[in-house]
Amino acid sequence: MRRRELLEFAGTALFAWPLVARAQPQAKIAPLGFLSFGTPAASANRVEALREGLRDLGYVDGKNLVIEFRWSSTVEQMHEAAAELARMKVDIIFATSSTEAESARRATSTIPIVFATHADPVGVGHVSSLARPGGNMTGLADLQSVITPKRLEILKATVPQVTRFGVLWSPTAPSYRPFLEAAEATGRKLGVQLLTVGVSIVADYDGAFAKMAHDRVGALLVHGAALTARHNPRLLAELALKHRLPTMFGPTENVVAGGLMSYSPDYIDLTRRAAVYIDKILKGARPAELPVEQASKYQLVINLKTAKALGLTIPPSLLARADQVIE
Repeated sequence: MRRRELLEFAGTALFAWPLVARAQPQAKIAPLGFLSFGTPAASANRVEALREGLRDLGYVDGKNLVIEFRWSSTVEQMHEAAAELARMKVDIIFATSSTEAESARRATSTIPIVFATHADPVGVGHVSSLARPGGNMTGLADLQSVITPKRLEILKATVPQVTRFGVLWSPTAPSYRPFLEAAEATGRKLGVQLLTVGVSIVADYDGAFAKMAHDRVGALLVHGAALTARHNPRLLAELALKHRLPTMFGPTENVVAGGLMSYSPDYIDLTRRAAVYIDKILKGARPAELPVEQASKYQLVINLKTAKALGLTIPPSLLARADQVIE
């Protein structure tokens, strides 16, 4: 090749190189749908927990992953939000509890769905079994058959003289059926009568407490549903205090908001660990073959300030068992 031709070739290659470089395929950005029954503020700690878990596995929102958030204040809105995520063809839908998981199930049978705090995935039919989910859903769960009896036993130990308990439940969460079944079975064993009252929206709270006051219940077990945990938990705590009801909640957030006590897994940790399922699925694993992990560590949280306001003395044995005491 003559010198002039060589120089022309070199110049052409030099200017063409940036074009070739720019044409190289970039790393795929995985779209992840985040479906929540509640407000961004109410789920802020869980959002950060999931992001932290994803960061630990190398995923950075906006770099190699983009999270599409959908917030809903009613179940109907959530069904619509889930359908929208399905139409967007996100790679995975993160639907933390049975409430969100049901909307996601209605929206798609093909897009993988990962839950983190499902109350009973087998009982409500979202998976075939914990060992082999068999469909497009998997994740982590705290089973109502395990945790509801413990909550009632702790509440009874707190107020041993009470023989009539209120049970506040929500049909917005598919897990309400196994929750009520476990509560009724435990109530019979403990020799307490249960008055069950359902709430579907925050506006139902006042009427529910009025009914319990009319029927003279002496303590209250609250279904750990997305509604009662993330829709004005402070109002629930205030109503319980107003009606002088010692109350056992599910999530710790209810006790931080002023409730008396809660007994539950660490929901923030479960949410963080859900990132492992997301990572495995993005790398090709099938949800049907990823076993559902059952929560094994539970924590008792007691609000002594609320106990004092109720004029209630917490038994020393329970205080000794508490993982956290709010002064």
